[in-house]
Amino acid sequence: MTIELPRTALLGVGSMSGAVLDGLLAAGLDPATVVLTTKSEASAAAHRERGLDAHASDTDADANRAAVRGAGIVVLGVKPFGVGDLLDEVAPDLAPGTVVVSVAVGVTTAAMQARVPDGVRVVRALPNTPIGVGHGVTGVSGGTSADADAVALASRLFDVSGSVIEVPEDRLDALSAVSGSGPAYVFLLIEEWQRAAESLGFTHDQAETMVQGTVRGAVELLERSGREPSDLRRAVTSPKGTTERAVAVLQQADLADTLRRAADAAIARAEELSEL
Repeated sequence: MTIELPRTALLGVGSMSGAVLDGLLAAGLDPATVVLTTKSEASAAAHRERGLDAHASDTDADANRAAVRGAGIVVLGVKPFGVGDLLDEVAPDLAPGTVVVSVAVGVTTAAMQARVPDGVRVVRALPNTPIGVGHGVTGVSGGTSADADAVALASRLFDVSGSVIEVPEDRLDALSAVSGSGPAYVFLLIEEWQRAAESLGFTHDQAETMVQGTVRGAVELLERSGREPSDLRRAVTSPKGTTERAVAVLQQADLADTLRRAADAAIARAEELSEL
């Protein structure tokens, strides 16, 4: 399997854009077509050891501008508060037709378009970290400067490593609150579930095996069966049995409302970030 993209520059590579990079390389992207920047020289050196063209902005003041010269796709991996300054820095070196993709929460396409030259096409994408292992979920929204080809090209960065959902930009924060933050919800569930198992007298390793093995098996069963999760839940919940009693306790916690309130909190924070 191989993937072909125009020369791609990843600026300010961190955990999220690093996961995107891992997904692209796993999908067969030629490392020679990628140039990236990081903040620290130590991080850049680690990427160079993988055979990548990497430069540190802390030690090379021209690193970001040099990276975008000749690039057809530019991925912004910095934190939301750094996107504006980064675009101001590289704008003179962005060629018309370049697709600029931000993976930052809360930074609107309008705010980005105001900082780049005419003809540069701006797209927002909000992936989640499982993209690094080929199971990501990414929301994509094009700005007014982005035509269908630009959105398709941006989507190509992510669809080789999972699923892409194209949504209007005003739905992107809500999507991120579900799938972008979602891995943390799952990890928290596993963390607390293992703690509960240990409180029942199991060792850490035993709890890890039981909980993580159960999660993996349940997800695989759900995918292979093609059935609704509610159907599978009822199938394992015998009337008047132990699982029925346990599920009743979980339902009393009103998980749907808790998850909705969690999503609302994430959306509210994204809106705050858009105003910074």
